[in-house]
Amino acid sequence: MAKVDGTTARARRRVAATVGVLVLCGGMAACGDSGKKTTAAGSLKAEPSAGAWQTWIVQSVEDITIAPPPIKGSAAAKADLDAVKKAAKNRTKDVRDQVAKWGQPLPSKPWTDTLLDFISKGAKDPPLASRNGALVHVAMYDAVVAAWHWKYEYNVPAPTGVSTIATVGPDPSYPSAHAAIAGAASKLLEFLYPTQSAERLEQMADEAAQSRVNAGVATPSAVAAGLDLGRKAAEQVIAYAKADGSDKKWDGKRPPGITDTKNFWQPVEGQVSPPVEPLAGTWKTWVMTSGSQFRPGPPPAYGSPEFIAAAKDMINQHNNLTPEQAQAVKFYAGVEGTALPAGIVADVSQGDVVKAVSSDLGGVQLTVPRAIRAMALVTVALADAGIASWDTKFTYWNPRPEQSIKNLGLDPTFKPAIDTPRFPAYMSGSSTYAGAAQQVMTYLFPQQADTFKMRAETQAKSRIWAGIHWPYDEVGLDVGRKIGDLVVARAKIDGAES
Repeated sequence: MAKVDGTTARARRRVAATVGVLVLCGGMAACGDSGKKTTAAGSLKAEPSAGAWQTWIVQSVEDITIAPPPIKGSAAAKADLDAVKKAAKNRTKDVRDQVAKWGQPLPSKPWTDTLLDFISKGAKDPPLASRNGALVHVAMYDAVVAAWHWKYEYNVPAPTGVSTIATVGPDPSYPSAHAAIAGAASKLLEFLYPTQSAERLEQMADEAAQSRVNAGVATPSAVAAGLDLGRKAAEQVIAYAKADGSDKKWDGKRPPGITDTKNFWQPVEGQVSPPVEPLAGTWKTWVMTSGSQFRPGPPPAYGSPEFIAAAKDMINQHNNLTPEQAQAVKFYAGVEGTALPAGIVADVSQGDVVKAVSSDLGGVQLTVPRAIRAMALVTVALADAGIASWDTKFTYWNPRPEQSIKNLGLDPTFKPAIDTPRFPAYMSGSSTYAGAAQQVMTYLFPQQADTFKMRAETQAKSRIWAGIHWPYDEVGLDVGRKIGDLVVARAKIDGAES
């Protein structure tokens, strides 16, 4: 059985890399989760209108029906409350640890961490990873919006007369939002990662839901309704995913004019597998009209004066790195065995969101629904960034530095700092992801705009410093920003600002 809920060696390496790159990110508070336990103070503000926010996939939150709560004063209601009191009397250390694990300030975090762990265990497929990230987070967000609708429809208060070991929020307790998140996330992860243990994922969802009963903040009926709601929301997101075009198979043929020569991308010596996702640029987009909406003009032609000048510039940067630049190369490497570039961005952004729901970030304090919304906005931007980047990559098939520099005789011994990816260079996917996240995070936390700008530019430059991209590949940063702006425009009319 696969282990999906532990702290993996890869996760520990991500944390270590984060510490090393603080100088680039402006400190732990601005760069990611410090790992310290905090209280979800941000959830103390009620969100009575969250059930009316615009969803991404779910057509109507009213149509996701759940069983009504037990009638007040009924035998069923008494049994519901008695179960909470009984759980409170039987709290072991393991039970308390589970309550703490699933009761984090950002309740989606354990599921995001599980997603990133799954990505790190698979083959390197950046656009598929960013697609999956959006699907999981959209499912959690849509489930939360639906949960908030029913919370205020039924208006059931949290259990009373029982000791609690978690923060009791001001919103009604039925259905449980934590359970809805667990139901949605577990079903999406089962669908997206069929090689992982579906049984274990369902056990995790049940554990997350039961932890709210054990904490004394929700009844068994509330968590059962939440799980049911989350799973129903997930079914709609899965139906969307099945029709997004990501199952298309490449026929192995290059486009007209893209020859199988050194003028265009070729796998490096020793690579025998096909290029990664040549059709990803055709997948269904979230906010763009198509993957080609922001496609930049062609890169310099192979062997042209502009191409050679860019190559020499890259070689100079690659060979003269500062210690900080070398650390950035390592942190943003995104090689196989890691959460990949979009996962790194999502992980760092999640750290900011955790801080904002725990206390505040630059004067902004998020409630739980707003924190879940924030992660959905970021990951949707990353998904479209992946599609846009891959559209450009497999339109131009621009060669990578490792082969071209040697073929042109510019540096016969040239070796990049990280493995050359199995897809064309232009434009940089990592840069596109960085620009998209920058715009969304700046919208969410405007006082941190300079930090996000520096973070994005550092990530974009790191690909040149690593020796796997040309300087002109940084155009992805601008394309990503345009995608981020589209996500922000959508966010401004989703009802959360009303």
